[in-house]
Amino acid sequence: MSSPDAPVADPALVDRLRADLADADFGVARVEEVLGGVAADALHREQPVPALRALDRAAADDETTVTLVRAFLLGRPVTRGAVARALPRTGVDGLRALGLVTTAGEGDDDEARALVDLRPYAAVDGGGEVDWWIASDPGELATGHALRTDHVLGVGGASTTLAQATVRDPRGDVLDLGTGCGIQALHASRHAGHVVGTDVSTRALAYARFNAALAGVDLELREGSLLAPVAGRSFDLVVSNPPFVITPRGAGVPEYEYRDGGRAGDAIVRELVEHVGEVLAPGGVAQLLGNWEVRRGERWEDRVGAWLDASGLDGWVVQREVQDPAQYAETWLRDGGSTPDRDPQAWAARYGAWLDDFASRDVETVGFGLVTLRRPVSGAPSLRRLEEVTGTLQPPLGPAVAASLAAHDWLAVRDDAALAAEHLRVAPDVTEERYLTPGDPDPRVVLLRQGGGFGRAVQAGTALAGFVGACDGELSVGQIVGALGALLDVPAEQVAADVLPSVRGLVRDGLLLPS
Repeated sequence: MSSPDAPVADPALVDRLRADLADADFGVARVEEVLGGVAADALHREQPVPALRALDRAAADDETTVTLVRAFLLGRPVTRGAVARALPRTGVDGLRALGLVTTAGEGDDDEARALVDLRPYAAVDGGGEVDWWIASDPGELATGHALRTDHVLGVGGASTTLAQATVRDPRGDVLDLGTGCGIQALHASRHAGHVVGTDVSTRALAYARFNAALAGVDLELREGSLLAPVAGRSFDLVVSNPPFVITPRGAGVPEYEYRDGGRAGDAIVRELVEHVGEVLAPGGVAQLLGNWEVRRGERWEDRVGAWLDASGLDGWVVQREVQDPAQYAETWLRDGGSTPDRDPQAWAARYGAWLDDFASRDVETVGFGLVTLRRPVSGAPSLRRLEEVTGTLQPPLGPAVAASLAAHDWLAVRDDAALAAEHLRVAPDVTEERYLTPGDPDPRVVLLRQGGGFGRAVQAGTALAGFVGACDGELSVGQIVGALGALLDVPAEQVAADVLPSVRGLVRDGLLLPS
């Protein structure tokens, strides 16, 4: 399958390009070395001036990196000769055949311009380090104008969040729903037997095919909306960074394929949550990002909780951010390349359309977060958790998500009597903080703080702090409870009633581990 204005995954030429990029050492570290920290950070903020100045100052022996950064990251013209020297195996003709560049003539000094954004990508997920090159459509920084409505997005903040949060234990069949440029599918390919990527966009699938070829990965790619392309199939893991943006449906408001799902309000996220179980195998996990509306007189937990109930699946939702309607409108107007300076009338009209759309449904805020769903191997769902975690997370988050699911299952088959026979130990990333008023012998507040994962801080009373302090794996839970009862001069049953619910929470969240 090919698509206009998208790369062509010619196997022989892609092999040459991969070899050229490797020989050029065109990686994240090398780019940052040539640009310097200040310019590299500015470029991440979509500010090109420091990078252009750094490239002008770069040494002659940095010509290859300078050429590639100028052409493929900044969208600036370079000469045919510079491109040929930077990528000699592929050559200018090969790059044109791949749909990556266009040229103004045939001479070495004639201008060549990149048609795509092609940049190094490095990350650490739950499976370890990854290092690829990812092609996508040039952004506003390179083109100087608003995005086209069929824009194919590269690796953004949402993509990184999902990749970091995805569980990475071995899986047979994995589905990347709404694959875009293919980044989630590439991550999944490292721990899956087979990966399917779907998208409504023919151009996105062309980019995903090219990126997979450049990474040396085999993907099955299917065109279509939501679950339709894989109806009747089952998967052990589904990941999705869906087009979840809540966009008003009306004239004058552009709809972007990569972010607008064609549904009113938050219906596309609701539909995915309620129906993704149709393609989940028993024990299969689905993880997706989403927005949800919070309407007047309701809590976000009630709205999203109703979706979980309708799904028939185990469900865990973490709300990470909340915006009011005006903040939300500004965020996504700017994301599409609209600014009040460029076209004040269009900005005002679209801004107003967003506010009117939210007002029509009494929307007061919009939440953003991560949804984790799981089909029980047998029986009814046993996990229903909705929480707000707005603090700093410690990537990769996927191992913490997997560990929490496993801890939930471990706790579910142990009543308090069975838990009393177990031995627990404090996780190695947990520290204790004590806050005292000067002169007081005892702390007013004791916090148990998690260094990794969700970075949770749990306030502990005297009994719980004493219990955790004794968890070194030697004594059983029941023995520690008994010792605390004797120390505090209260019945052991009272200590158990006080601390065991909190102990279960600490095990579930990874602060205490079965020994």
